[in-house]
Amino acid sequence: MSLYDVSVPAYLQILNSLTGILGKAEAHCTAKKIQPDVLLGARLYPDMLTLSRQIQLVCDFATKGCARLTGSEVPSIPDTEKSFDELKARLARTVDYVKSFKSAQFDGADAREVTFPAGPDKSMTMKGQQFLSQFSLPNFYFHAATVHGILRHNGVEIGKRDFLGVS
Repeated sequence: MSLYDVSVPAYLQILNSLTGILGKAEAHCTAKKIQPDVLLGARLYPDMLTLSRQIQLVCDFATKGCARLTGSEVPSIPDTEKSFDELKARLARTVDYVKSFKSAQFDGADAREVTFPAGPDKSMTMKGQQFLSQFSLPNFYFHAATVHGILRHNGVEIGKRDFLGVS
């Protein structure tokens, strides 16, 4: 099994499920007469990032994970989204970007050295297999699960099936 088989389908599954979850969150705001900004700015705890930022990071980990594993240029995407529609558009662009990769681009990625930022003034280097399994996918799933947690905590009726995209 290649790193393409381990990464691209996993990224796509959750990116697509988050699009559906954001649709339910937007409908929840409408039904409960909640200003969208309130939910988009919600956090699980005051020192955690907002719902909008969590979505942006999910997109970043998928985009940058694919780029780094394939030795492609890592795109820089500004975090400017301020609405459900803008966040759904970012998810759609990320899905398109991830889908643009072909399996052959990941050939040798397991042993390829991947260097990435690990803080403001630090970087780390890992082999591709390590990078995917110990950094990219765990961070991707952490931020996706946090999106789910923020929305559930705020009363949006979603469950595990929504997270997995099988509802």
